[in-house]
Amino acid sequence: MKTLITYFSAQGTTAKVANALATMIDADLFEIRPEKPYTGAELKWTNPLARCNREMLGRKDVPVEGRIAAFDQYDIVLIGFPIWYGAAPNVVNTFCKSYQWNGKRVFAFATSGGSGIGRTAEKLAPHVKGAASVDAKLVHSAEEVKEWVGL
Repeated sequence: MKTLITYFSAQGTTAKVANALATMIDADLFEIRPEKPYTGAELKWTNPLARCNREMLGRKDVPVEGRIAAFDQYDIVLIGFPIWYGAAPNVVNTFCKSYQWNGKRVFAFATSGGSGIGRTAEKLAPHVKGAASVDAKLVHSAEEVKEWVGL
């Protein structure tokens, strides 16, 4: 079984978990990066006019930089991200919509400073159509993800 870890990290927290996990389980790694990187001001969720808020509230697609050439080779895909408005950031949804998910097991691991996981799996499911399963969990470490997924 081939495993891919994809992640979007706004401030480095999710990146730390994803990188440590990839090393721990010898998985391929892909960073989900918006074509236009976020600035610190654009990530300041307490500002209602910040880019992150406008994107989430407007349900806008956020173009992603790069592609995974042989996505079909993966059986398990882990998607890491910070929780924004009780869900994956739009850049993650845009990434997901550009691939075929038929038969893949999808595990969304979220990092958060205070938000819960909520209905993240349910909200992500329409963007990974055809996936064999979609599960989501709030995590704090690579070890926690490894144990949860059973890798």
